[in-house]
Amino acid sequence: MTRHNREISNADTHDVGLEALLSGKRSPSLPHAIVCFVGVFLMISSGLFVFEASLHAIMFLALVWVVMHATWLGHSFDTIRHMMNHGISKALPALYIFLLIGMVIASYMQSGTIASLLYYGIDLLNPVIFLPVGLILCCLMSLATGTSWGTVGTLGVVLMGIGGAIGIPLPLVAGMVISGATFGDKLSPISDTTNLAAMSADTHLYRHIHSMLYTTVPTFVIVLVLFSLLGMQFSGTFLPRAHIEEIRTALDNAFQLNPWITLLPLMVMFVLSVKRYAPEISMSLSILTAMLIAVFYQDKQGIDVINALWMNTEGSTGMDNLDTLLGRGGIYSMAWTLLLSIMALALGGILHHAGFLRVLLVNVIMHIKRISTLIATTIAAGFVSNIAMGEAYLSIILNCQLFKSSYEEKEIDKAVLSRSVEEGATLTTALIPWTTTGTFYAATLGIATLEYAPYALLNLLNPFVSIAMALLGLGVLRQKRSG
Repeated sequence: MTRHNREISNADTHDVGLEALLSGKRSPSLPHAIVCFVGVFLMISSGLFVFEASLHAIMFLALVWVVMHATWLGHSFDTIRHMMNHGISKALPALYIFLLIGMVIASYMQSGTIASLLYYGIDLLNPVIFLPVGLILCCLMSLATGTSWGTVGTLGVVLMGIGGAIGIPLPLVAGMVISGATFGDKLSPISDTTNLAAMSADTHLYRHIHSMLYTTVPTFVIVLVLFSLLGMQFSGTFLPRAHIEEIRTALDNAFQLNPWITLLPLMVMFVLSVKRYAPEISMSLSILTAMLIAVFYQDKQGIDVINALWMNTEGSTGMDNLDTLLGRGGIYSMAWTLLLSIMALALGGILHHAGFLRVLLVNVIMHIKRISTLIATTIAAGFVSNIAMGEAYLSIILNCQLFKSSYEEKEIDKAVLSRSVEEGATLTTALIPWTTTGTFYAATLGIATLEYAPYALLNLLNPFVSIAMALLGLGVLRQKRSG
């Protein structure tokens, strides 16, 4: 997972062909950049909240708007197309994982992996402890595997099914899952974004993780307490024992549920992830394992299992809600997400390479005097970059480049830079409907981004905890003086 991010970092803005096309072209002025961004913001906000328009259609209009501004700067359409292509190419690993996760979910449904986790899990988690226990489970899985997407696409899907069955609102369950998945992904030494942030800021990986502990651990404690309090509201909503047995009987009749066999696909992905195989490899082998189990253990037709990888079919338990859950997954289920991500990345490619985003951020950085303001601005810049470019990888690289000299001038440890960039980019990308992460989570969990966002407490609170600590002078590591 680390390897493909090195490729992203090394190739960031040094594409020779694109740089040649951009040479000699004028940069936008600050007022021009502001007008361009305000136009994009107004289109998206009014389109979503006033007119309730399709997000894909809004993105197309925003693309047209930005292309007009890039043309005004003197860029030919050929150059603009290169900008869009470059923006998309930087996130290709994420787009590949979109397709693989769709197949992972479908194959796990076919093999009985999800059914087994539901069968055994529904008896262990009650509404009062469900949210805090689910949070911890997601934290542990994402810490071990280094992937929030893999955690959401496997354990997250299971927890959504259990949460719905025991009567907890699904947006709340989704927020809990994303909070836990993000915690591990942010701190795991095998996480792609963790490695990318450390490398882009030119700091040691474990120094970066050490720095993040200062702000992430207090936030996690707060979030754990909040989810525990929220869970207490559901103390009177226990699922009747008869209904639990009905669900378990339906699952038992539809699948053979020997966990030593049905959980093998999950173990394959878990072990390969821990051994730091590329996610594409671990997911592909996990899919193949699930397909073999579906055919030879669940006695499904091979052609039906293969077709399910494209578009899964509903389960056959006889319970409508359960059948809908067991029918999720497949490449087709990721089509909405994939198409929106491609459009958002193309938009981000123009905003980045035409200089609109850089002009805005550089003009802000010039006026920063206080350390706490610098940290707050770094975090805010990550959020703005995610909005503009639709991808946390690009935001991490760009903001480390832009802010590095400011941290050096103020003699702040580079690990504080990498930490602040992650808190602005990695954490907030899940809260924006058109980023690759936001669209992926919405498609995988079946809950719109703006519905789960208020409950993704770790993602919401961590940036503010970091800024508050900076104002108090806590956790602001200084550069080690030589000699």
